[in-house]
Amino acid sequence: MKNIIKDRPIKVGVVGVGRGMTFARGASSAGMELVALCDIWEEKLKKVGEELNVPTYTEYDKFLEHDMDAVVLANFFNEHAPFALKALEAGKHVISETSCNATIADGVALCRAVEKSGLVYMLAENYPYMKFNQEMRKLYRQGEIGEVTYADGEYNHPMDARSRLRISPGKNHWRNHIPPTYYNTHALAPLMYITDTMPKKVNGLSIACREIDKETMRVRDPGGVILCRMDNGAVFRLFGLSLPGHSTWYRLHGSKGAMERIRSSAHYASDKIRIWHEEWDLEPGKVIEKEYIPEWPEHGELAQKAGHGGGDFWTNFYFAEAIRTGQQPYLDVYRGVTMSTVGILAWKSALQDGVPFDVPDFTSECERKKYENDKWSPFPEDAGPGQPLPSILGKIEPSEEAKKLAKEVWSGIGYKDVDNLV
Repeated sequence: MKNIIKDRPIKVGVVGVGRGMTFARGASSAGMELVALCDIWEEKLKKVGEELNVPTYTEYDKFLEHDMDAVVLANFFNEHAPFALKALEAGKHVISETSCNATIADGVALCRAVEKSGLVYMLAENYPYMKFNQEMRKLYRQGEIGEVTYADGEYNHPMDARSRLRISPGKNHWRNHIPPTYYNTHALAPLMYITDTMPKKVNGLSIACREIDKETMRVRDPGGVILCRMDNGAVFRLFGLSLPGHSTWYRLHGSKGAMERIRSSAHYASDKIRIWHEEWDLEPGKVIEKEYIPEWPEHGELAQKAGHGGGDFWTNFYFAEAIRTGQQPYLDVYRGVTMSTVGILAWKSALQDGVPFDVPDFTSECERKKYENDKWSPFPEDAGPGQPLPSILGKIEPSEEAKKLAKEVWSGIGYKDVDNLV
């Protein structure tokens, strides 16, 4: 591993002054030092740069010339891989927001680049590090429920129309085009983290309901279900993305019992977990059923202050730890690219009403070479012959009422020339 840093703070630059501010403001708690920011939204960039007293850049190439050890990528969903490739080439460690790759070809290129660079690469997926998921990982490794046979992962995050418009300015914004299966890592990553299993085959189904998005500029389906056959034979069911009925929930059934995060009507209302066993299969020292709120494994005070149920602290923490030890993190390039590819293949499946697809082994150059030119993509920048649409209903045109509301909302958050955005 190259560029191991042990005796000083890790100098980090952040791309994206929206979501990226979580990383920027949390860097010091993990022993990192924020040294630069980059974004194309000049007005907001300047304001945040002055607030945090760091240099700012609107050109990514110039930003990469700054003296820093690592780059945080919190830019657009479908642009992470190209930015990561440039950062690795420039000798910077990389942590990338979801997802790693918008095409399978990008995923192949990313795996190769990380191997060639000898640098740390991490997927900044925070949901595995919520308190209840860390506790279930510990219990699973202790053999509490035996070997996993079936699991549920749900990340469903509805929002009102105005909120949806605020986070997706412009008709071509990625959030308006992302198929529901692509944003699967909040559902899948915790289950993989708990069980140390990998997906080998996927089926996907889409849920189309224009009523939900009739007031927005979204032209994609709001919900989807993915079935993953894992490498130990287990089946994982994943559900999301923005149907009514908020849900962040995980349940695992094993050969000797089951466990779950207890459901709640609110997003982060409860960290309580439930463990249960069958009476005839009860081992000495265990009870049929118990419920409790677990403690943090360590750094509880820092985690409790961070966003996303404490997960935002742990992504910074494990990224910094990987750079200091020279060991790739759990959410390394192979797991990250695999999860991102599950979303892509599940959408291919959904467009064929559930046909199964095999998931490549991205650790194998022989296998991933088959996909090095697979640039199948639903995003508008890639539109053309043979490219998919983000809805099983076909091409969708937002209503005039939606366009009118979009202009109002986007003007209100500071965007100019909104006529060209719609």
